[in-house]
Amino acid sequence: MSRIGRMPIHLPPGVEAKIKGSEVTVKGPKGELYRYFDPAISISLNDGIIMVSRPSDNRIHRSLHGLTRSILANMVEGVSKGFRKELELVGVGYRAQKAGDKVILEVGYSHPVEVFSPPEVVVEVIGAQRLAVEGIEKELVGDVAAKIRGVRPPDHYKGKGIRYAGEVVRLKPGKSGKVGAKR
Repeated sequence: MSRIGRMPIHLPPGVEAKIKGSEVTVKGPKGELYRYFDPAISISLNDGIIMVSRPSDNRIHRSLHGLTRSILANMVEGVSKGFRKELELVGVGYRAQKAGDKVILEVGYSHPVEVFSPPEVVVEVIGAQRLAVEGIEKELVGDVAAKIRGVRPPDHYKGKGIRYAGEVVRLKPGKSGKVGAKR
């Protein structure tokens, strides 16, 4: 059995779930999410606990078992707490500003770069060099954060670029081997 797939999902107070066949709707204080799952995987709700089970030990069923449970757990966490990713802009003159529903990034190009986000995700600018991406759907929050980071990924020689908060960028030695090389 899948260790992740067998774990129960406890619904926190204020969160309710409805299961109709292979469609699951989760509603909480932050919003509402619904998703269709593979009909082979059975999902049951008893006394505020969601359980996921598979019909056989077939390879496809084994892979869908843990995946279904993880997605359901993320849906429950999203509507109760939400998800947040923070990004840092590292570099001289790098800054971000919010203009309506888009974020304008100045990250060393000859022109400012505009990044749009879907309406379910909120991007807020903290200071001039920090961004926070928030939403109830983990997949969308991660996707928007990755798109923003992809505008100027961290450089491994100088360390400049957009990185996740707390991300460690290991600097490579330069051409002459001055940085980080033993003498």
